[in-house]
Amino acid sequence: MAHKTLKRRGVLFVLSSPSGAGKSTIARRLLASDNQLQMSVSATTRPMRPGEVDGVDYHFVDLEQFRASVSDGEFLEWAHVFNHRYGSPKKPIYDILDAGSDVLFDIDWQGAQQLHQTCGGDVVRVFILPPSMPELEERLRKRATDSEEVIVGRMQRASAEISHWDGYDYVLINDDIDRCFAEVQHILEAERLKRSRQTGLIGFIRKLNNPPA
Repeated sequence: MAHKTLKRRGVLFVLSSPSGAGKSTIARRLLASDNQLQMSVSATTRPMRPGEVDGVDYHFVDLEQFRASVSDGEFLEWAHVFNHRYGSPKKPIYDILDAGSDVLFDIDWQGAQQLHQTCGGDVVRVFILPPSMPELEERLRKRATDSEEVIVGRMQRASAEISHWDGYDYVLINDDIDRCFAEVQHILEAERLKRSRQTGLIGFIRKLNNPPA
């Protein structure tokens, strides 16, 4: 963990994976275990699912509202996925960074690419792979939340998503959820300690080399 006396720039920490590869589980565990990390709540045009809460799981908006937000430049990134639109609102993200926390994004490769183009070196992109495609399909079926048609669509999309693996800084294979989670934790901690993010380091070194008389 970065030294508490040193100021640093916040990390925009992206997790991406095909549906069913474990991204959401790892994201939940990260948020529960790390009080320096907050979730970016996306806006979406898709319908609310049972058990979801507006403003907690997503900001649910209609297509007209979403398009207006795009036109007004209110998103850091947005994408068209599964016939619906998803976007990351700027203001809440900047508020989190201003408060001294890092921001976690659960977005796809399109969003990760846009975010990197917008925010550059503050973005850390992690892609999570399944151990195999049959294992991925089995996980989707075990969830019992999707129709056969949706599962087929997700598997088709998984191959397209995996083809963008080389647009990420880190690529992990989730064949063991505990090990994969630990690896994600290590990546986040190492990125927080990068010299380029330690904005308070120069001042600290000056004081170190020029102590008060």
